[in-house]
Amino acid sequence: MRRLRMLEGQDLRALADRSGITVWKEGRINKGWAGHTIERYLGLPLSSAQAPNFGSWELKLVPLKRLRTGEVVIKETMAITMIDPVNVAEKPFDESHLLTKLKKEVVCARMFESQEETSSLLVRVATFDLDDPALYAQIKADYDLVRDAIRTRGFESLTGKMGVLVQPRTKGPGHGSRSRAFYARKVLVAHILGL
Repeated sequence: MRRLRMLEGQDLRALADRSGITVWKEGRINKGWAGHTIERYLGLPLSSAQAPNFGSWELKLVPLKRLRTGEVVIKETMAITMIDPVNVAEKPFDESHLLTKLKKEVVCARMFESQEETSSLLVRVATFDLDDPALYAQIKADYDLVRDAIRTRGFESLTGKMGVLVQPRTKGPGHGSRSRAFYARKVLVAHILGL
């Protein structure tokens, strides 16, 4: 946290360039460039494994945007972990990858300036653990809803309309993607960041 807080107010795009992180390749944005930049800064290996990034802590990065009114809001939902339908169907919430990822998180928020991604300041670094009983109960209910849908109606029945704080959504390039992931809705991300 000390090292991450030293980055607050710094331009992650400039750090990405100094660190050799690919932001653009063949005219396409590397959507994970900012997270890769932070991981490189911390000396972590780049990883998409379902285990937490370092020790028991999970590192996440989310974009913020400024509205015309000047208000700063969450730009998009936050991917938490992929949904393996067999694993979710078999495991209750207290044994799930979702809980493992949400138990202890370090969430970094960056300001999204434009589609060109020429600059992006790291605005806030926050820690989060799932120790609030009401939050825990709602996220468990969201997981159980997904689990029940997989067991009774099948993986294809999952939709982003499900869940109050955590939703199952497609993940991957373009529409029609068959893979799904758990995403924290904007309201949960705002809570985590204290916005």
